[in-house]
Amino acid sequence: MSTHHPPRTSATARNTTVVHYAMVPVPALGLDGVARRSGLHPELIRRLVALGLVDAHRDASGQLVFPPSAPATLARIQRLRTGLNLNYASIGLVLDLLERISLLEAALRRSGTRSDQLPWI
Repeated sequence: MSTHHPPRTSATARNTTVVHYAMVPVPALGLDGVARRSGLHPELIRRLVALGLVDAHRDASGQLVFPPSAPATLARIQRLRTGLNLNYASIGLVLDLLERISLLEAALRRSGTRSDQLPWI
């Protein structure tokens, strides 16, 4: 049985679009599965979705559906909240900056540029 998974797109730092294709079918996670895997209460997860800190969409029945990366994102949010005592607005900013850093590091790896060759480091 083959399930079609549409490509996931995301905006990058230069307003271009990156398309991610699943090489194998990746099951989406429901709220209960994410809560179980992350150890967080479902109501807190709903709040984080409402704040835009965790990606989720609603299925045909109106239930929240999460990408497989959601538990890792929730763990990162919890580390930022407890370790740095950040509020949720600050966490959103930090998550955006970490994503941008990851994109820039990936671009550096692709270009073959070493960080010691960059003038601002």
